[in-house]
Amino acid sequence: MEHNEDFDRRYRAVQSRDRRFDGQFYTAVSSTKIYCRPSCPAQTPKPENVTFFSTSAAAHEHGYRACKRCLPDATPGAPEWNIRQDLAGRAMRLIREGAMNDGGVRTLSARLGYSSRHLHRTLTAELGAGPLALARAHRMHLARSLLVSTQMSITDVAFASGFSSVRQFNATASTLFDATPREIRQHAHRGSQASPGRPVDQKGPDAGPQLSLRLALPVREPFNAAEVFRFLDQRAIPGVESTQLDGEALVYARTLRLTHGPAAIQVTAAEVTVAPDGGDFATEVGRWQLQLDCELSSFADIPAAVAVARRIFDLDADPLAVVAALSADPALGPWVTEWPGLRMPGTADGPEYLIRAIVGQQISVVAARTQLTRLVDVLGTPLISSFAGLSRLFPTPEEILAGVPEPPSRKGPGPHVALDPERPLRLPARSISTVRIAAQALASGELQLHQGADTRALHEQLTAMPGIGQWTASYLMLRVLGDPDVWMTGDVVLVTGAKKLGILDPDLNKAAAHRALQTHAQRWSPWRSYAAMYLWKAAAQSAVRQPRKDTSS
Repeated sequence: MEHNEDFDRRYRAVQSRDRRFDGQFYTAVSSTKIYCRPSCPAQTPKPENVTFFSTSAAAHEHGYRACKRCLPDATPGAPEWNIRQDLAGRAMRLIREGAMNDGGVRTLSARLGYSSRHLHRTLTAELGAGPLALARAHRMHLARSLLVSTQMSITDVAFASGFSSVRQFNATASTLFDATPREIRQHAHRGSQASPGRPVDQKGPDAGPQLSLRLALPVREPFNAAEVFRFLDQRAIPGVESTQLDGEALVYARTLRLTHGPAAIQVTAAEVTVAPDGGDFATEVGRWQLQLDCELSSFADIPAAVAVARRIFDLDADPLAVVAALSADPALGPWVTEWPGLRMPGTADGPEYLIRAIVGQQISVVAARTQLTRLVDVLGTPLISSFAGLSRLFPTPEEILAGVPEPPSRKGPGPHVALDPERPLRLPARSISTVRIAAQALASGELQLHQGADTRALHEQLTAMPGIGQWTASYLMLRVLGDPDVWMTGDVVLVTGAKKLGILDPDLNKAAAHRALQTHAQRWSPWRSYAAMYLWKAAAQSAVRQPRKDTSS
């Protein structure tokens, strides 16, 4: 039987039980009608019995059910959906966030700007399953996690996962897992991650979220937890976000506005020592385990809360592919090898981060944080949370329009800066005007920042707005949409990092350095966003070791 190169590569991964490929594809075995993750410990099937699928939904559509031994759906998400900027990739990102739970295919199609028929045709051709099947698979994946990790009632699990009825939930579980939800729970090994998923103590009317939940967050190694938590800590807005980096575990928490009400999440990362898989290592290895604690107004917001946490920490990335590509650069390679698993931190809310990016234009991270803290203190909605350091929601575009007045007149001597101490933002008049223009576009629906947005079209729309330049638009593509191949031309910190690493001649002037770095960055595609993270880190270091020279000759 003839196979192509892609089949052979995947089959070798199955033969070696390589867990790095878990979630990137699924192995369906025709002799058993079961699909597995690549690292499944079962006997390797014969190649003539194997079909590979890019999604579990495609395996379901072809009559396969999930393996009860390796639990193929309990893996980090496929990094492909972060990379792809086509319609299929954008649709999958929205489906992962539960976009179809409240409106179905028609709502998803409208957000993407295509007809339902075209969307179904594209997803079936590209992914082997239509939007309904893809959404069903994702709901069942979340439901299995809730059944295993919490003590929520089966009814609550069904509706929290997006199913319209308990009967539909039971039928789907039986079809996909050959087990009822109760049987899935009974056979699960509960540990310290279990959470009752029950109402928290009542704090009074409209005081905040009233439901608590704890879940494990699968992560694809290597994962440089210290750096991503440090990145978030440096930009955290007090009241909206809080961090703890000096204890046994790393902690990041923040408030959210979700569909069914206010919420708060807290992600805790702890390094644990585990036995090696498959005897690949001679000694035990350290890995990070991530735990998500949620405070929600409704269990129906669980899919969105989980998606936000995974997006913020870039948990569905393919770090080994990034390392393999970037380490080929002689200058950047040693730095990448020394710091594997560096992630590209995402954002919780697109509209919020647009305002944050505009405020941060042409000022330092510290100064931007000061301005945004004042904005939140004046306009943010109070919120009571049990997570330390959380007390407010970031203001909505409507609240910003109402609370940030028009900038003062440009007439008169001196710099045109808003000096009134009572103003929420003490920025130049032009910056305040840009904030208000962006808030108006967001409030009216003219501008929409969500995971299904078209990167190129959104970039053009942003740069067409007064006061938003190429750098800001590109930065938003990196942080909000998670585009892995963004390059921010004109970023002086990137140039500083490149000079420290020896990528650029330190004597180059500003304009020549930017041109040279932009040209050099082409070799890092399609991972230029991750290369930027390494250069930012290099620039932040007080001293960077030079790459070791090969003296073996």
